[in-house]
Amino acid sequence: MLTINDLSLRVAGRLLIEHASLTLPAGTKAGLVGRNGTGKTTLFRAITGELAPETGSISLPKGTRIGQVAQEAPGTEEPLIDIVLKADKERDRLMREADTATDPHRIAEIQTRLADIDAHSAEARAAAILSGLGFDDEAQKRLASSFSGGWRMRVALASVLFAEPDLLLLDEPTNYLDLEGTLWLEGYLSRYPRTVLLISHDRDLLNRAVSSIVHLQQQRLTFWRGGYDQFARQYAEKAELQEKMRTKQEAQRKHMEAFVERFRAKASKARQAQSRLKAIARLQPIAAAVNENVVPFRFPDPVKPVASPIVAIEGGAVGYEPGKPILKNLTLRIDNDDRIALLGANGNGKSTFAKLIAGRLGLEAGSLTLAPGLKVSIFAQHQLDDLRPDENAHQHLRRLMPDAPEAKVRAGVARFGLATEKMETPARDLSGGEKARLLMGLAAFEAPHLFILDEPTNHLDIDSREALVDALNNYEGAVILISHDRHLIEACADRLWLVSGGTVQPYDGDMEDYRALTTGGSSRSREKREADKASKAERRREAARKRAALEPLAKEIKATEGLIERTRKRISTVEAEMADPVLYDRDPAKASALAKERAELSRRVAQQEEKWLELSSRYEEELAE
Repeated sequence: MLTINDLSLRVAGRLLIEHASLTLPAGTKAGLVGRNGTGKTTLFRAITGELAPETGSISLPKGTRIGQVAQEAPGTEEPLIDIVLKADKERDRLMREADTATDPHRIAEIQTRLADIDAHSAEARAAAILSGLGFDDEAQKRLASSFSGGWRMRVALASVLFAEPDLLLLDEPTNYLDLEGTLWLEGYLSRYPRTVLLISHDRDLLNRAVSSIVHLQQQRLTFWRGGYDQFARQYAEKAELQEKMRTKQEAQRKHMEAFVERFRAKASKARQAQSRLKAIARLQPIAAAVNENVVPFRFPDPVKPVASPIVAIEGGAVGYEPGKPILKNLTLRIDNDDRIALLGANGNGKSTFAKLIAGRLGLEAGSLTLAPGLKVSIFAQHQLDDLRPDENAHQHLRRLMPDAPEAKVRAGVARFGLATEKMETPARDLSGGEKARLLMGLAAFEAPHLFILDEPTNHLDIDSREALVDALNNYEGAVILISHDRHLIEACADRLWLVSGGTVQPYDGDMEDYRALTTGGSSRSREKREADKASKAERRREAARKRAALEPLAKEIKATEGLIERTRKRISTVEAEMADPVLYDRDPAKASALAKERAELSRRVAQQEEKWLELSSRYEEELAE
C-alpha cells in the first residue's frame, strides 16, 4: 500500500503540492493526470526518495521494490536480452553465484530460490517483453550501442517491466513507443499483477490499462474510480454541481446581508439581524469550479484551394541509398479533403513516406505528380531541436515576416496559443508543450494545402490534445497523421494506410481491427471481421468513385460560396457608405443609387444562397446514394 499523508512539495521555491493525502491499496492500477507543470513528475521523485518533502510523509511496506524507467538509456556493448535479464537483480545474483558455489547445501538453496522466482522461464519472458516493444529475435541479440536513443529507451522500459517491481512508476512511457508498442503496453499493464502508478496523456491507455485516476489539481490529489472517460464525466458533473451550490449560497448570503443592513438598527428586528449575522459567519465559502480551458490551436486554411488529386504516385520507390529502396510499389492518391493516418511499426518507413510527400526525398523509380501550386508542410518531434534556443517565439516568426508591422507579427504569435508572457521567453526555457505549439505554428504558417504531422502529441497534455483534434477537424486542408495516440487517429482520420512489407497500402479495417491484428487478439469473429473488411473496402472504393464523379459539382459549390462572400462584402461596403448621415443632404442621388444597389445585392445573395443550398443538397444526396 502506498500512503501519502499531508504532503507538501516545493521545487525551486515554487509550491507544487500542498497538504495532499492519498492511499493506493496494493494491486491498484492508477493513472496520474493533471496539466503539464502541476507536479506529477515531482511527486514520483518524492515517492522514490529523490526529493524530500517540505511537510508530511510517504510510506510503503518494508521491502517494497519500486521500479521506474532509467533516465539514461542503456548503450553498453551487451545484447539487449542480457540487459533485460540483468534487471532482475536477485535472479542475476543467484545465477552468478550458482556458477561458483561449491557447498551442496548452498547450491540446493540457490536452486530452490531460482525455482521459486521462476528463473528458468526468465529468458522467454524477457524475449516476450522485448518482442512486444518492437524487437524481433535478431534485434534482441544485437548490442545496445547499435540502437538509437529512442530504441534504447524501449530497452530501459523492457528492463523495468521484466523486473516486476511491487510499485511500478511510469512517466509518459508511450513517448518513445509507436502505436503498436503502445497497444502492447496497454495489454501488459492491464494484466500486471502489482501496483502501477502511470503518468500519461494518452486517454485510450488511461481507459484500458488502469482502473482508477489520481487527479493533481490546485496542489491537491483526488482519487477517482474508473478509467479516464469515467473520471472526466464525473469531474464535469461535480464541477457543475459545485457551481450551482456556490451560486445558491451567494444568493442566500446576499439575502441575509440585505436583511441585516435594513434592520440591524431597528430594535424590534435587532435579534433577528444578529441571528443572520451569525448564520453568515457560519457559511463555509464554496469555491468556484476551476476553469482550465486550454488555449486553442489555430491552423490557417489554404488561401487558394487546389484541385484533387493533390498528390498522385504511380509505381513509386523511395529510399536513402541508390538501389536500396525502403518503400516500393507505391501507387496512391491524396485528395484535397483527405484525413489519412499512417499505421505500421517504427522502422517500416512511415517517416520516409512523409519525407517523400513533403519533398525532402525524391523517387528512385515511378512518378510523383503534385497539383500546381501545392503547399506541403511537415511537423515532426525531432524538429524541436531545430528551434533557435536563444530566440523567442516573436523572433522566430519575425524571420518568416521580415517586412510585416510589429502588430501583425505579435498577432501571428498569439495564434500559436502561447501565453503573452511566453512570447518573449527564449525557446530553451519553454516547456515541451510550448515548444510543440511554437513549432506547429511555424510549420503551418504558410497555410499549406497538405499538413503532415509526425507524432504531434508527445509533449501535449490531454486538454491540449483535444484542442489539436478540434483544430485539425476545422482545418480545410488535407492531413496526414503519424501518431501512437489512438484517440487522435480515431477522432481525426477517415482513411487508414498501412506501411508494412516495404510498401504503403490502404487498410480496410478500423482501429479495433488493427489492435486485434497487432496484439493477436480477436475483438470479433474472423468471419465477421473479414466480411466487414470486404464491405468497408467496397464502401471506400465507391466513395472514391463518387468523389471523382462529383468533383465538377463540388467546384461549382465552392465557386458559389466565393460569389456569396464577395457579394456580402460589397453589401457591407455599401451599408457603411449609407450610414453617413451627411450623404443624404450632400448627394441625395448617390444615396438613392446606393439604396437601389443594396436592394439588388440583397436579391442576388438570396438567389446565390438558394442556388448553394440546391447544389449542396444534390451533392449530399448523390454522395449518399
